[in-house]
Amino acid sequence: MIKIAPSILSADFANLERDIRRIAEADYVHVDVMDGVFVPNISIGIPVLQSIRKVTDMFLDVHLMIVEPIRYVERFCDAGADLVTVHLEADTPENIHAAIDKIHAKGKKAGIVLKPATPAEATLPYLEKVDLILVMTVEPGFGGQKFMAEQMPKVAALRRLINEKNPACELEVDGGVAPDTCRTCIEAGANVLVAGSAVYKAADIPARIRELRG
Repeated sequence: MIKIAPSILSADFANLERDIRRIAEADYVHVDVMDGVFVPNISIGIPVLQSIRKVTDMFLDVHLMIVEPIRYVERFCDAGADLVTVHLEADTPENIHAAIDKIHAKGKKAGIVLKPATPAEATLPYLEKVDLILVMTVEPGFGGQKFMAEQMPKVAALRRLINEKNPACELEVDGGVAPDTCRTCIEAGANVLVAGSAVYKAADIPARIRELRG
């Protein structure tokens, strides 16, 4: 089944509890954490995640766009994340491995994220120990960007690697996912789709979520 993970980056932050309830038909709540250093934007952090956890039982998919995520992964787990993903580009391989181990030690799922310029092969050292791989189909940092179709060969390559080495691992795409691009992602092998503005700007959010499932 295709899973949908609406990004609350496109929600109304003054009415965040309301807007999380509006996506109740989705599978995950995608929480974008930005530090203004790894990406040129600042979003939300641990106190907001704690507040979100108090108002929903939905699966919280926390995407850390921060430098040296090993410093904070345990605190995000404690704040209520169900899955924490870290960027391969954000730290040394040794620290990425350690961050994954710390997340798992907290009993949570761990994932890795690739920017558009990072090749599929970069996942190989981690592939058999992660629960999810996230491919960015825009440059991370801002919502509402244009979908990068040229990332689909990478998604397809990762699907082949996952099927061979870790079939339980999920494959997620994030960036520009909308009714006109979701099928392309699914056909390339993704099974989790992050969508922000495509969901929150829809007149009928439950219908849009069903539409994105393909």
